[in-house]
Parts: sequence; C-alpha cells; structure tokens
Amino acid sequence: MRKSFILSILLAFAFISANAGGYQVRLQSNRSTGMGLTGTALNMGSASLFYNPGALAMLKTKTDFSLGVSGIMSKISFEKFASDYTAETDNKTSTPFYVYGAGKIGEKWSVGLGVYTPYGSSTTWDNNWAGKFLIQNIALQAIFFQPTIAYQITDNIGIGAGFVYATGKVDLQKGLNYGPDATAALSGSASAMGFNAGVFVAVERLTFGLSYRSKIMMDVESGDATFTVPASVGTTIPANNTFSASLPLPANFDFGMTIAASDKLLLAFEFNYVMWGTYESLEFKFDQQGDLLNSINPRQYKDVLIPRVGLEYQLNQTITLRAGGYYDQSPTTDIYFTPETVTLDNLAFTLGATINAGKRLSIDLSYLQISGQKANKSYVPDNFGGTYKAAAFIPGFGLNYRF
Repeated sequence: MRKSFILSILLAFAFISANAGGYQVRLQSNRSTGMGLTGTALNMGSASLFYNPGALAMLKTKTDFSLGVSGIMSKISFEKFASDYTAETDNKTSTPFYVYGAGKIGEKWSVGLGVYTPYGSSTTWDNNWAGKFLIQNIALQAIFFQPTIAYQITDNIGIGAGFVYATGKVDLQKGLNYGPDATAALSGSASAMGFNAGVFVAVERLTFGLSYRSKIMMDVESGDATFTVPASVGTTIPANNTFSASLPLPANFDFGMTIAASDKLLLAFEFNYVMWGTYESLEFKFDQQGDLLNSINPRQYKDVLIPRVGLEYQLNQTITLRAGGYYDQSPTTDIYFTPETVTLDNLAFTLGATINAGKRLSIDLSYLQISGQKANKSYVPDNFGGTYKAAAFIPGFGLNYRF
C-alpha cells in the first residue's frame, strides 16, 4: 500500500510537465493557431518573442503590441478493461493568455517583452470514480516572463535571444485507500530560468526559421501536503506535511519554412522536436516521513516530432483567412499511463481569420480542435487500465496594435 500511495502522488505532480506533451499549450498567437500552430518561419511581429526571436529583428513598424486569450474546453472518457464501467471528466475551462510588446531601437536592433502561459490546464474526475486513488482533480498554471533582444544582420537575416523566467503552481486532490472519505490535497509552486533563441532568414518568396527553447527544471520546495485520514493511521501519516520534487519542462527545437505561392496565398510548413526523452523518472521527497517513503517513479518518456502545416489567404484589404493542421504523437508509454496525464496521439485542425480595423489595429480569431486517438493504456504499478479517448475545443481571440 505504501508503494502504491507514493507512486500515485508522484504521478499526479508529474502533470506539471506531462500535460505539455499533449498540446504544449502552444497558443501564443491567434494568427499562429489559425495556421496549424506554425510560427517559426513567420514574421509574427511582437509574437515572434515566443516563436522565433530572430524574426523580431524584422519588425515592420516602429512598435508592435499583441495580446490574446484562448479557452481550452476538453473532455476525457474512460472505459475500464473487462468491464462495462465508464467515466468522463468534468473539466473547467482553462484560459492561457499572451501579452507582447516590442519596438525597434535604431535600424538594426529590436527589443521586446513577453508574458505568456505555455503550460496550463485542468482535469476533474468524479470523486468516486474507479481511478480516484490515482487522481480526482488537478489544476496547473505556469506563467513565463521573457525579455528579448534581436539584431538584423543583413536585410535578409535576423537573430535573437530571450531570457525566460518561469513561475508556476499546481493543486490536486486524490483519494486514499484508508476509507471512503480519506483524501490527499497537495499544492506547490516553483520558479526557474531558461532561454529562447532563433534565426530568421527571408529570401524573396521564401522564409526559413530555426528556434530553440531550453529545458527548464521546475523545483518545488516546501509544497503543502494535507492528508485527511482516519485517526487509526493519523500517527503514521502526518495530517500536514511538506514535500519537494524536481519537474522537467523539455527543450524544443523547431524548424519551419514559408512559401508565398502568390501575392495573396502563404503556405507554412514546420517541424517541432520536443525532447521528452529527458523525462525518465520523477523523484519525490516528504519532509516528514511517517508511512511516506521517498521514491523514484519511472516515466520513460520519448522524444517526439510534430509536423505542422498551415495556410493564409488574404481575401481583401480587410479580411485574411487561415487554416491548418498537425499530428502530435504522445510521448508516454503504455505501461506508465495515468488519468491525470491523458496524453494520446492527437490529430488537430485549425481555422482562423484577421479583421483589419484600420492601419494600426487588427483583430485575430482562431479555432483549434484536437482529437485524441482512442487507445488502450495501463498503469502497471496499480494494475489500473482501460481505454481512453480525449477531445479539446479551443476558440481564441487576439488584438494587435502597431505604429
């Protein structure tokens, strides 16, 4: 029982990074979202802070501001092996956002600041569902702050780099096998640093982009752990405890290109290489031991390559239309798959539009639909498994202002 208890809590806190393996919350520009979440080889204005700092050097105006928000509405269904038992999540809507500002300093230099949420979601199962000893509900929010500088080497080449300060928190609740009302409620926060760098090249009707986002280790220290258990085990499981854990957010290497097929049609192609192989295990330590033992939980994630395509068509001077799609392979294994990190192989399509409300102001609209492919998965340490299916529906809205 001790081993099962420790491992289940470990897996729950793994959600801080594992949720990003599903769709990475790459919703950092509604223009990008509309084009299949491409962006590495696009001149995104101030949004290039996230997608490719090298493109920031190619600002078309002296200053550029962008902000936006998306609403993640997701559902996960579960069918237990060799049973007619089914369950479904009742997830709250998550609202990742972005705010960017950038400007030119002289002819060659550009600087900017971005505040955005690349990790953030929630999963809520019924408190009495079959997997309650693994998870009942969990919520995550992470905010990144990124000052960035870029330099235009030539008329066709730009380079840039940004410093990233990340801060985040997680809250979860799960059942304990000590009675119907026994639960564990855990919450923690962490901060860390990283960087983002990129190169952008524009040659006639072609553009190319390379960008790299570093791995970030989120170290939770003195997180709060509250256990509601019967008095008979109260002496071996302290009601109030603290914990520490080190949680990896993987590095990303992105390559993209665009082709201006005509004066109105732009095609975008991109590959995102997510280095999930760094996530081999997660170590979790309680400050007060009692019945709680330190443990190392194997994850055995694998690196994934995500292909993306997108297109943009300028209908007229006021309206630009977009569409795209991508395939996101799950980094998880079949034997360490848990219901708080329901990360399946995803197929997605996107739609978007920009409405120009004048020379300086424009409005971006986007829609992303993700379909998690039905799959049989198990969590071997608890002998828990079944068939999972997932879907997400994500509308988005953004504003751009430049002068």
